[in-house]
Amino acid sequence: MDKDIRLIIADDHPLLRHGLCKVIERDPRLKVLAEAGDGAEALHLIETLQPAVAVLDVHMPRLTGFDVVRAIQERRLTTQIIILTMYQDEEMFNAAMNLNVQGYVLKDSALAEIAESIKAIAAGHSYISPTLSGFLLNRYQRSAALQTKAPGLRNLTPTERQILKLIAAYKTSKEIAEELHINHRTVGNHRTNISQKLGLQGPHALVKFALEHKSAL
Repeated sequence: MDKDIRLIIADDHPLLRHGLCKVIERDPRLKVLAEAGDGAEALHLIETLQPAVAVLDVHMPRLTGFDVVRAIQERRLTTQIIILTMYQDEEMFNAAMNLNVQGYVLKDSALAEIAESIKAIAAGHSYISPTLSGFLLNRYQRSAALQTKAPGLRNLTPTERQILKLIAAYKTSKEIAEELHINHRTVGNHRTNISQKLGLQGPHALVKFALEHKSAL
């Protein structure tokens, strides 16, 4: 028998949470451990219960869904994330992808898609509402164009790539060091290596590159 998938749901609208729970609980493999009405409560539940999957609304009181994702990553928790949103907003979508979330589901289609998305994420796959396939295509096209413009990107290590994304998120070297649990000087060395691989010169060239191409990184 397949292992149960333990999850929590966080959204500040009780009716939506109730509706999602009813749909999810139709599948005997899916176990809703708890519900949260704000981001701080969601983070506490994730730390305490360690669910396999957390379904997080973007806009919640106290902490946003993105804030919770960052906190989970900083604490190196293994919970996989599905972002839930009512907005077909490409900038928000790219922000979620830049945080490496595994799922992105629109509230308009959540009742139909939520169980499938949870099982996909728990199995190690990603899930994005089909309605947003255009956003994903745009992202791939920008990434391909950037690879052509800056072929040195292919030579970046996973850590260097992550640091570049954090620079694009306006993180300082100190904040990057804290988030990645590495030394401040190590971040400086990585920044130098990234600049060399991308052929960037000047004190602000790396920051400018990261900000200009953040949606394609």
